[in-house]
Amino acid sequence: MTPFTTLTSVAVPILRDNVDTDAIIPSREMKSTGRTGLAEGLFAPWRYSDVAARTPDPSFELNMPEAKGGQVILGGANFGCGSSREHAVWALVEYGIRCVIAESFAPIFRANCIRNGVLPITLPRADVDALAWQEITVDLPAQTVTAGDATHSFTIEDEPRTMLLEGLDVIDLTLKALPAIEAWTDADRTARPWVYLEKTA
Repeated sequence: MTPFTTLTSVAVPILRDNVDTDAIIPSREMKSTGRTGLAEGLFAPWRYSDVAARTPDPSFELNMPEAKGGQVILGGANFGCGSSREHAVWALVEYGIRCVIAESFAPIFRANCIRNGVLPITLPRADVDALAWQEITVDLPAQTVTAGDATHSFTIEDEPRTMLLEGLDVIDLTLKALPAIEAWTDADRTARPWVYLEKTA
């Protein structure tokens, strides 16, 4: 994954509560089990006035000219609720979204974001609203979001922070502990050799 350190982008507001994963990527848009080919279906029910013809709805925030190139979206409460489909985050990533700032997140969606290099930031709703259409700078090492003269602090746990900063997935994170795992195994092999007896034919 691409490491996340700092990011400057317009903050595109999709300020609705309970945005579920079926709105983010409808099941009919998931035509394979892979991580690619999903961006076109991102927010399809809202993004297109005619989904089949892929006719953009100019009133939807991601279709507005000021959203072009935006890598941050803003959400309301319980963002990413509904099913646990990881495709929702894959669609965001393929579209170019690197950060979601919301009042709160569904826990599985938040975990899927972290595992795919998307930074989920929780801020009070008034702060989220104030960021709409602003050019903001997200600084993960400092755990701040800056817009103009206003700076908002956020918190993220150490393990997710490390994963995002270093671009690690869960396997990579485990492999960071490989020397300690091998040392423990060697010591255990000495202490309990019978556990490691190989089966003979």
